[in-house]
Amino acid sequence: METPGSQSSLHRANLERVVRAVRLSGSLTQAEIARSTGLSAATVSNIVRELKDGGTVQVTPTSAGGRRARSVSLSGDAGIVVGVDFGHTHLRVAVGNLAHQVLAEESEPLDVDASAAQGFDRAEHLVNRLIEATGIAPGKVVGVGLGVPGPIDVETGTLGSTAILPGWTGTNPREELTGRLGVPVHVDNDANLGALGELVWGSGRGVKDLAYIKVASGVGAGLVINGQIYRGPGGTAGEIGHITLDESGPVCRCGNRGCLETFTAARYVLGLLRSSHGPELTVERMVQLAREGDPGCRRVVGDVGRHIGSGVANLCNLLNPSRVVLGGDLAEAGELVLAPIRDSVARYAIPSAARRLSVVPGALGGRAEVLGALALVLNEMGDSTLLDGSTAVEAPAFT
Repeated sequence: METPGSQSSLHRANLERVVRAVRLSGSLTQAEIARSTGLSAATVSNIVRELKDGGTVQVTPTSAGGRRARSVSLSGDAGIVVGVDFGHTHLRVAVGNLAHQVLAEESEPLDVDASAAQGFDRAEHLVNRLIEATGIAPGKVVGVGLGVPGPIDVETGTLGSTAILPGWTGTNPREELTGRLGVPVHVDNDANLGALGELVWGSGRGVKDLAYIKVASGVGAGLVINGQIYRGPGGTAGEIGHITLDESGPVCRCGNRGCLETFTAARYVLGLLRSSHGPELTVERMVQLAREGDPGCRRVVGDVGRHIGSGVANLCNLLNPSRVVLGGDLAEAGELVLAPIRDSVARYAIPSAARRLSVVPGALGGRAEVLGALALVLNEMGDSTLLDGSTAVEAPAFT
């Protein structure tokens, strides 16, 4: 039996420090592990050798600074994780391993306004099909991350009232998918998962404080504070779409007037172009036309950017993030939308906060949320079972 301060408990703690450092980064050289953990190079070398012999990590030759080095990552066959992203018009699923490699990924159209049961049926089918396609035994699945475009009650796990998913209100996505797949399921809203995806693989890498802004059928922000997603006590942090811009403006679905969402969300802004561009116009097409020089689309995209910038300025004044990442189809507009955002931030934010802020497009496009869902699973798992050599691994975290 280990006692606090004993040699065996110290060794166990060092093992966990090394595993944690590797799982947070995906892969590290032994020198990088030593720097991040504060352990000596000799201790790291011995621990890596032990973990490799036990099948917990894999070591591959690499180079660092022009010198030969050894890259350490979690074993690729130790287990797999699954990400599921319910968008407003699509379902996307990805399967990845513990070495941060995506093994399979697929997206298909889905009308989320249909029943929740139909959505879960489709998700269950696609998850099972992709797992089978990888050739990995289903028993290797350590968990599923699930993203939904709506607020999740952190106490009950139920989906809150939302005009975006009216048929899903009151459902418990975690319980529903756990019952179907028989593995732990972790749920979060799409903006938080987009932030997590960009933090791990995209435009947020190396940043500890950022906001991921997603503009789609609604407007939300995923907030990262000191490297962690901030959800707030009720799980509703980041509802930037309901910042009031005009008290006499249009009535929002939340019941207030002039929310940011009423000036930026797809169902509002596309209406501005319906008479000139037809009823079939989508945000993706609007962005494409704007990039091609269409004056009406360029005007609307610019106006949306200025309105988003007003909301971002409020975030700057309150949270002082170092980076804002714009996700969704709107990010494809590039400087047509980013420049107006920066202009509004410069005008309305505290100068010291505005100077330290960079506004960039997301690097992952429509994949941000499903990759964030993979990261969510790993973020919620621990290290103990990894070190105990189980194949049903309690997996690493992406943070």
